[in-house]
Amino acid sequence: MDATVVAVASDGDEGDDRRHLLETGSEILPYPESPWRPQPPGADAKPEQQKPQRVASLDVFRGLTVAMMILVDDAGGAWPGINHAPWFGVTVADFVMPAFLFIIGVSAALVFKKTPNKIATSKKAACRAIKLFILGVILQGGYIHGRHKLTYVIDLDHIRWLGVLQRIAIGYFLAAISEIWLVNNTSVDSPVSFVKKYFVEWIMAIVISALYIGLVFGLYVPNWEFKVQTSSSTFSNPTNDIGFKTIQCGLRGSLGPPCNAVGFVDRVLLGESHLYKNPVYKRTKECSINSPDYGPLPPNAPNWCLAPFDPEGLLSTLMAAVSCFVGLHFGHVLIHCKTHSQRMMSWLLASTVLTVSGFLLQLLGMPFSKPLYTVSYMLLAGGVSGFLLLLLYCIVDVIHIKKPLILFQWLGMNALIVYVLAACELFPTFIQGFYWRSPENNLWMPRSLCSRPSSIRNVGAPWPSSSWRSSSGAWPPASST
Repeated sequence: MDATVVAVASDGDEGDDRRHLLETGSEILPYPESPWRPQPPGADAKPEQQKPQRVASLDVFRGLTVAMMILVDDAGGAWPGINHAPWFGVTVADFVMPAFLFIIGVSAALVFKKTPNKIATSKKAACRAIKLFILGVILQGGYIHGRHKLTYVIDLDHIRWLGVLQRIAIGYFLAAISEIWLVNNTSVDSPVSFVKKYFVEWIMAIVISALYIGLVFGLYVPNWEFKVQTSSSTFSNPTNDIGFKTIQCGLRGSLGPPCNAVGFVDRVLLGESHLYKNPVYKRTKECSINSPDYGPLPPNAPNWCLAPFDPEGLLSTLMAAVSCFVGLHFGHVLIHCKTHSQRMMSWLLASTVLTVSGFLLQLLGMPFSKPLYTVSYMLLAGGVSGFLLLLLYCIVDVIHIKKPLILFQWLGMNALIVYVLAACELFPTFIQGFYWRSPENNLWMPRSLCSRPSSIRNVGAPWPSSSWRSSSGAWPPASST
């Protein structure tokens, strides 16, 4: 896959050569007019030594986001406080996905700063987005069932079409097409000309947000039912029955788990069988006695606790793409502001406006919700991402403190492969394929056999399924980032 497919891979040139990191005292030139700086007469510098400088803070930001994603996925079950909020509210984990999308926007602003051939560039962006989308379907759609079952088959009846990489692909494509076609050729020499150059792009972001709000509060959500598998087994005759449960809705504008328009659109267009089967609202008080952790259902739990819901659904992904447009603005500031102080002051102002706007919308009745990707949540997450970019830019590119952050910088420059191997559990899955006599005796032992219930500790039994781990309340399957 092309290294510049999305922000999880690169923010740099279209070629294969990576740019050198900033040296002390050098100025950031994201994408200058020529491949190297013009030299005064008589200078004897080689062009190879004058390549444009890489924005190191953006690599560090990307790497820090990848590290946080791995941390919350692996440790969220042990420390629910850093795991995703069950439905409303935000935690540390809820800022990971918006940060990825934000970085995509910043990177797209740099990559598509100059597009001499718009049609060819659009085709290239579309090809990259399609590659990433297909990769996401393969990794998260059901082709690989995971290391806890040791099975690798295709299940087209229940394949999950959307996921983390698919959302990134859609956001990248919309940001790229917007940057290619909606930006005019106005030269920027003042704040007014800056607004004129990117005004249409901002209008598109506002239109997407308005469309989301209109659908979320205007769509009528009828009553609906879903399939649920019940096991009523005896020692000699185990059976698995398929039953149906009905959710009573018949209303508009609900933002709760059972009757929101986001889930309704996914059920109609994607189908119930293609949605995520372990939604985050299973950790709410209504659905778990161990809330905010996973756990057994409490007495008289509502039916919707067992219903599927996709946290990367169609309508929420449309709204998530606006996070890429927020990143585009920060990338434009990086390009057109020539000094550190101008960039930092512009970012500080934009981040403050976004954060305050998010809290104002919450006060007006639109709560923060990552599964719904509400507008208030998008604004808050965009503001936080802006503040973090500002902080890292000051540390890495202004003060030049890089050595303590070299690991994050490396992760940022190789983020896609790290995500595939670690966050998608491809590496643990491969390692667990090597075992001695029984699949339990494998090279990957995340949980001691002595801590497993005696009912599944028999010799030759497969590794405990995700359903056991969820019902026990210990180390539940990580939800989508």
